[in-house]
Amino acid sequence: MEGNNFQRISHQQSEPARRGLLKSDLAAKGEVKDGEGEAVVIGGMVLDINATPSVPAKPRTTTPGKVLYALGGVARNVAECMSKLGTKPYMISAVGLDMAGNLLLEQWKSAELSTEGIQRHQDIETAVVCNIFDGKGELAAAVASVDAIEKFLTPEWVWKFSWKIRSSPVLMVDANLSSPTLEAACQLAAESKTPVWFEPVSVAKSKRIASVAKYVSFASPNEDELIAMANALSSADVFSPIKREDIHIKLSVRSLFQMLRPAIQVLLEKGIKVIVVTLGSDGVFLCSSEKHEFDSLNFRDVKSHSFSRQLYEIVNSSCHRNGILNVTRSKGSFYALHFPALSASVVRLTGAGDCLVGGTIASLCAGLDVMQSVAVGIASAKAAVEADSNVPAKHCLTNIAAFISLGPIAQRIEQNINFSYCI
Repeated sequence: MEGNNFQRISHQQSEPARRGLLKSDLAAKGEVKDGEGEAVVIGGMVLDINATPSVPAKPRTTTPGKVLYALGGVARNVAECMSKLGTKPYMISAVGLDMAGNLLLEQWKSAELSTEGIQRHQDIETAVVCNIFDGKGELAAAVASVDAIEKFLTPEWVWKFSWKIRSSPVLMVDANLSSPTLEAACQLAAESKTPVWFEPVSVAKSKRIASVAKYVSFASPNEDELIAMANALSSADVFSPIKREDIHIKLSVRSLFQMLRPAIQVLLEKGIKVIVVTLGSDGVFLCSSEKHEFDSLNFRDVKSHSFSRQLYEIVNSSCHRNGILNVTRSKGSFYALHFPALSASVVRLTGAGDCLVGGTIASLCAGLDVMQSVAVGIASAKAAVEADSNVPAKHCLTNIAAFISLGPIAQRIEQNINFSYCI
């Protein structure tokens, strides 16, 4: 592995008419300028209908409680979180000419985000998910109508924006996309050395990693998605979900890591550079096969906004770049770090993982290193679980700075991993 190479480059050349011009050609025409790339996010924009009972629900009858509309979709949530932290993303998605589509686009326009990449016409039924929560904010049941994302977010639609992807500092894709569309997007990114972040969305859809793993720099699965991804990449059901015989007995972080370690190893061996395993109230495992990938990555050509400069300055002042100290590893192992979650007054848990990803990507785009960026992601997740909406309406740099100052020390979890980092 050489230097800070965070992507594998496809050597397969595509037809100019289908793929568009390379970034260097566009720059020569004055259409793309250095330092003006925008992060590109491709995936679902969804209207969530969230029902939370005020008393234990009973079957076959109505239950009193609250029913709220929330703007959702994994990619949309990630992009909104990024925008509130100063990185203005370019969204590629699809919505219909209906009430749900109107609500989603109204907010997007009010945030002064581009709608150019959002396909919209009368044949599209905007994706809608109805969520039913229990009294603890956990998802009890849900019904999803999201077929439009796969049907209308086609390779042909993505190719229309090839110049945006090629000039982007990072491409984030969610697994709501069909496998052909995922491949098309990732191949475009590979042609211009644009790092790709893969968000698995669900256990079933996370298996779509199999066709694009060679292009992926970052992945952010939870533990069940991690197992499913490892099985998909192994072409066999080698790994089983972690079974907790007694839900009242909490696994130690070390035990949890040892159970997940073989699956993490599979993803790293398939070429994924950095894996952010989200663990809910247990925090995050940050894993990589190379130590420099923790502290030396900066996304290139990011469009500089005053807000993102503020993010860099605020985080860097309270969370210095200590780097990695005296790192050693045994043959065949990888580097891993545990970031504990921040304590929170939980209202609802949906959106937390998306905000963790959004906060992390926004921070990388602002010039922070990987570990600093994960710290911001964890602070963003805390803000998300304490709000009714998927992305907190008052998500701001002041809150993030306050949350980061509360963070504990990131901890080593293997005897041969002897470094720590202040968050």
